[in-house]
Amino acid sequence: MIDAALQILSGSGYQGMRFEDVAERSDIAKATLYHYFPSKDALVSAALEKLASDVLTHLSEALDAAADRSATDRLRSLVAEQLRVLTVLYPEVGKLFSFPAPWPAEHTESIKAMRRRHDRIFREVVDAGIASGEFDCPDPSVALHCLHGILNHASIWLRPDADPEGRTRDAVVDESLRLFVRT
Repeated sequence: MIDAALQILSGSGYQGMRFEDVAERSDIAKATLYHYFPSKDALVSAALEKLASDVLTHLSEALDAAADRSATDRLRSLVAEQLRVLTVLYPEVGKLFSFPAPWPAEHTESIKAMRRRHDRIFREVVDAGIASGEFDCPDPSVALHCLHGILNHASIWLRPDADPEGRTRDAVVDESLRLFVRT
């Protein structure tokens, strides 16, 4: 049900998502959907939270795998995983969070909170890299905004099937790190 809601949300937006469509795509009765989610907003909230949690889990796992490495390597792992999330695992993330359509007021604050949780993961690595002298960027906030812009736009044109060996993806990662790493 949540996966169906996410697919419809990413394709049609909040206004275009109807319970009937979610029920049909989930192959369940509309009454069954109402049993689990008393309203469209309850379903949207659950779907967005699941997506945000899944993304954060993938980023945290990438960061944990690189925990004993340099800040540059940790950031490289995060950027590569974010690209994988945006292009392979959850392409709907870009449509829902990176380039969001207007949301009803009741969802706006929770979406902002989800973005802050996401950004905090990147910020901690960047702050550690600056503190160690490994990163040299005059304004980390601007560099992070630029990084997210690179990643969000790469998700539009970077297609894994057109880059099976990952060369373009690796180039995006390398160029993204230039925002932070001394050369």
